[in-house]
Amino acid sequence: MQHRRMAFEGLTAETSGAPQTLRSTSIERFGLDGWKPPKANRRPSGFSIFSWTWKTTARTNTRNQLYTSRVMQVFAIIPAAGLGTRMAGAQPKQFLALNGIPILIHSLRAFASVKRITAIVVAVRAPEIERVQAQIAEYGLADQARVVEGGDNRQESVSHALASLPARPEDIVLVHDAVRPLIDAATIDRTIDAVDLHGAAIVGMPAIDTIKQVERTAHGALIVSTIPREFVVLAQTPQGFRFGILQRAYAEATADGFLGTDEASVVERAGQTVAVVPGSQVNLKITKPGDLELAEFYLKQMAR
Repeated sequence: MQHRRMAFEGLTAETSGAPQTLRSTSIERFGLDGWKPPKANRRPSGFSIFSWTWKTTARTNTRNQLYTSRVMQVFAIIPAAGLGTRMAGAQPKQFLALNGIPILIHSLRAFASVKRITAIVVAVRAPEIERVQAQIAEYGLADQARVVEGGDNRQESVSHALASLPARPEDIVLVHDAVRPLIDAATIDRTIDAVDLHGAAIVGMPAIDTIKQVERTAHGALIVSTIPREFVVLAQTPQGFRFGILQRAYAEATADGFLGTDEASVVERAGQTVAVVPGSQVNLKITKPGDLELAEFYLKQMAR
């Protein structure tokens, strides 16, 4: 069994040089039905969301030549069609209250707070569409988030959301677990920077416990080997990719009948290198009743 080594990188945001003299600003509309522009003054002028994007025409001081630059868009996909059977509750875990607010809304708020996020798409089961739309409106996120119908599994849900995006190959897509409500804006920004640099990146945590590879038998698991911890990271989300890379990888997986455990596994299979952004234990995935209590504890600590 081969183990690939994945190293953390100290990533910092990189910005391109701004044109020295701005000449004009124009608005280009996508014309996609069902997508609405943001309300006035909700986002900075020129910000791209849903059916809108902006282009800036500028003249440099060194060349007497007009050119047009397009702002890269960043979309967030939140697959939330799971049933949450391990939680053993009366409703899916993404709808449970965390500090009085649905877990899903906590996750949406985190991405809505990041200025570089163009729009958010939530994929849910058909019976839950109206419920989620109502929650999004109740918490003031209707201008930033849109709901689409999910699929029978995570991969199908993400595929449906991808198909709804007015994105170009160079744009960025972040996929985040609906039940990781404590993701912070700084980690989201670092993931965007890493995708811009590498084409694909995920948030991950270094392994703390000793990792054993085992062989399953009728009488239980037998240890085969010990895997050095420096060769292992524990995958979290968001997981980000250039739109074109993720779209191609998903198309290949669908054609081959491959079902990945996360987005990175699908992209890795297509031959794409995936970088790792340092994560945090606070960015936990709520899957069991005890996780909800731990998340409540972290929220109280963060509020101090």
